[in-house]
Formats: sequence, C-alpha cells, structure tokens
Amino acid sequence: MTAETGPDTGPELRQEPRLVAGRYALSEVLGRGGMGTVWRATDRVLGREVALKEVTFSVDLTAAERTILRERTMREARAAARLDHPCVATVYDVIEEDGRPWLVMEHVSARSLQDLLEEQGPLTPSAVARIGLDVLSALEAAHGAGIVHRDVKPANVLVGADGHACLTDFGIATTTGDSSLTTGGALIGSPSYMAPERAYGDEPRPPVDLWSLGATLYAAVEGRPPFARGEAMATMLSVVSEHPAPMVRAGPLEPVLQGLLTKDPAARTDAGRARHQLSAVLTGAPSERAAPPPAPASLPAPSVERLDADDLRALASASKALLTSVARDARDQARHLRDRRRDRKDEPAPAPSAAPRRRRFKRRWVVVPLLVTVTIVLLVLVGLGLLVASMLGLL
Repeated sequence: MTAETGPDTGPELRQEPRLVAGRYALSEVLGRGGMGTVWRATDRVLGREVALKEVTFSVDLTAAERTILRERTMREARAAARLDHPCVATVYDVIEEDGRPWLVMEHVSARSLQDLLEEQGPLTPSAVARIGLDVLSALEAAHGAGIVHRDVKPANVLVGADGHACLTDFGIATTTGDSSLTTGGALIGSPSYMAPERAYGDEPRPPVDLWSLGATLYAAVEGRPPFARGEAMATMLSVVSEHPAPMVRAGPLEPVLQGLLTKDPAARTDAGRARHQLSAVLTGAPSERAAPPPAPASLPAPSVERLDADDLRALASASKALLTSVARDARDQARHLRDRRRDRKDEPAPAPSAAPRRRRFKRRWVVVPLLVTVTIVLLVLVGLGLLVASMLGLL
C-alpha cells in the first residue's frame, strides 16, 4: 500500500503577469465596457503605473469592421493626446498586440461615478455641482480643440477622494474634419445619455456633450437616468419624445439640468451659462427658478378645437339616430313579449284527467283542516258541558 501524496509543500509557483508589447505588465481589470477592457498595468521601462485599454472585437465582425475599430482607437489616441487638461485623462501611447490595439493612458487614482452611485446611492446637489464643473471644464477644452466626446456618462467620469472629477474614454470621439466611423451603420453610444439629435442622424456637435452632461448629473443626484426604459429602442423613443422623469432630489440643480436637457440644441443651455449655474449651486448662491420644460420638438402642441353650427347639427343628428335605434329595439322587444303571451293563450287546455287531480289536491288541503278544527271545537264544547253538569249535580 502506498500513501497518497499531499499538495506540493515546496515553493509556490507564481505565474508571471502578462506582458503587452514586452513592456506593460497587466495586474487587474479596472473596468469593462462596450468598447473594451481597461487594465491596471506597470510600465517596466519607466517604472510607473498606467491604465491599458484593450479594444475587444466581436467574433462576428468582418475584416473591414475590425479595420474600422483599429482606426477608431488610433483616432481616440490622436484626439486625447491633443488635450492637456487636469480634468482629462492623459494618453501616453497606442500599441498593437495580437492584432488588437491597446491604448496606454494615465492611471487616475479614482473610481467611476457609476460605481459610486451603485454602491452609495445618489449624491448631494453640491457634490454633483463640483463634478459637473470639472467635466464641463474637460468638455470645454475638448470642444476648443475641435473634439466632440459623444459618450459622456457616469461610467466615463472618474471621481477622486477629494470630490473632483476627470473625464476619460474618448473611444468614440469625433474630431473636426474626420469622417464618422461606424460598423454596420450602428449608432454607437449609450441610449440613456445620448442627445435626441443623434437619434435623427445629425452630425455630432458640442451641444450633444452638454445634453449628455445634463443626463449624467441628473443620474448622479436622482439615482436614476432621466430616460431609462430598460430597452434601447424604448429609451431612445423616450429621449426624443418625452420629458425627463420629475426631479425629487435635485433642488437647486433643477434649473441647470432642465436647461441642459432641452431637446432643441439651439435652445439648450450653453457651457458658459451652465458653468454660472453650477457655480451658484456649489457656493450656495440663490439659484434661478426652474422654468417649465419646453414641449418636445417632435410632438405637436396641444390644440383646442371649436364646434361650429354644422358640427352641432351633425352631433344632434348622430344623437337622434342613436335614440331612434334604442327606441326601435325597445319596441321590437315589447312586440316579442306580446306575441309570446298570445301564444300561451292559444295553447290547448290540459287533459281532463289532470284537472280533478288538481281540484282534489286543492280541496283536500282546504277541507281537512276545516274538519279537524270543527272536531276540536265540538270536543271542547262537550267537555265544557260535562264539567258544568257535574258541578250542578246533574251527573
């Protein structure tokens, strides 16, 4: 008999971290999204911590679509590299490994706004105003460089321990002069935070980012997106045709959120006005009163119709026809009941043998009680007579 050997008690076998481009050692996943996976990594050449974004390809993509995605990543790197702002995550490099592009970015010691909301719930209006000012600064820098982010949402806003925010992931950014890159004609972005003009296929311009900023800040203070309906198409229909859900926690933020979520981009709050309103919320200055939300551009304004004489005559004619129909139905039913009574009278009389049986049955129930009553009365009278006679000594 041989004894079973236990686990190896020797030195532990340590798996070496995966190296990308022979330089970046991956350690853990920081986040996942529709455009890829973000890893924490160490740059072994410069000895610094970085974030690597791995662009993932779906298995059903064609070679042409994979080429488009690679080009989109390169464009993201070029767009983000043009931005030098404390509220924008810096892009260091872009590399290619195993046929997939990787984006090397500054590692920001912060958590996404999406994670904060899922774990802690809605934030206070002042905290949301501080985040809004930082993201707005990042967007102003991007728009000044001719870049439209197109995917501002809580998952792409990083919030540090001090409450300040940083905008990241320019994965679907567009630059002035670049052609739009899509795969299969798909509309890329997050429907809950996508501006209504994008649903119409309009060219993305800076107001689309301001709408997305408004939807992001709404979600941060209310704890839910303003137009989420659970399904992408239903959400987009709500974005295009409905007002945002009523705000219950926004307080002083409500005017700026309503302005940013205006469906008409020409009437939407611009960056300067939004900054003034957010600063007022942060400092506690009196804020503007919330104006009633404008009617959606795609819906016609409600109208009041008046009835003229012809309409009234038509209505009276219809009412008369209805009453005539009801009266006709009542008359027909009365005639039917009358015919049924006549038919009953015309039915033949029952057989003779049945009649005496009914009469005897009725007579028995009348005569028998009468005879019993008379017998009882006679017995009482006889008893009384005998009692009187015995008392008088006649018996």
